[in-house]
Amino acid sequence: VQLVESGGGLVQPGGSLRLSCAASGFTFSSYDMSWHRQAPGKERELVAVINSVAWWTNYADSVKGRFTISRDNVKNTVYLQMNNLKPEDTAVYYCKCPSRNVWGQGTQVTVSS
Repeated sequence: VQLVESGGGLVQPGGSLRLSCAASGFTFSSYDMSWHRQAPGKERELVAVINSVAWWTNYADSVKGRFTISRDNVKNTVYLQMNNLKPEDTAVYYCKCPSRNVWGQGTQVTVSS
């Protein structure tokens, strides 16, 4: 069972990034998936969650209206589209399969001018 994130990087405030998380080793389409983040000196927090068939999503208040979680059950991939990024979005972003308690290795997102 493996989750591999990609798409992080350095972006200016107001910019956009799209994170991807490729899953393998389990029946991806059967499980809810989530994105989390951890900023320096802070606890890891839930950012967004999507159910197995992508008709239900939920977001942290801090990212509502700016971030969109989606998934492709053919490609076994979950995405996080991040728009209007702010410096406070700087963190390591992780994807997770909550039911299997499996985490990816994380990808760094830095928002700075």
